[in-house]
Amino acid sequence: MARDRVIGAALVVGAVVGVIIYGLLMFAFGNKISLLVLEISAFIAVLAVLAILGWIGYVMATTPPPVPLEPEPTTTTTSGTAEGTAPAPTADKPKQA
Repeated sequence: MARDRVIGAALVVGAVVGVIIYGLLMFAFGNKISLLVLEISAFIAVLAVLAILGWIGYVMATTPPPVPLEPEPTTTTTSGTAEGTAPAPTADKPKQA
């Protein structure tokens, strides 16, 4: 558990340092550098979105289709009639001796 906290703290510190460096590159060094930083950021963002879409497409194209489920067996009632209907009248047959 302590290792998870150390990794989490390192991620937070890295994110804050990244934001500070990005801000300095955007606002402290002039228009040429800030334009380059924006171009690189936009390229990385578009690359990430297209890479995710490509990965989803690859997984969809290479995954075999699922095995179809077997249909459930049909159940019949003991009286042989559908639910909600009365049983059909039967003719009396003479008993054989």
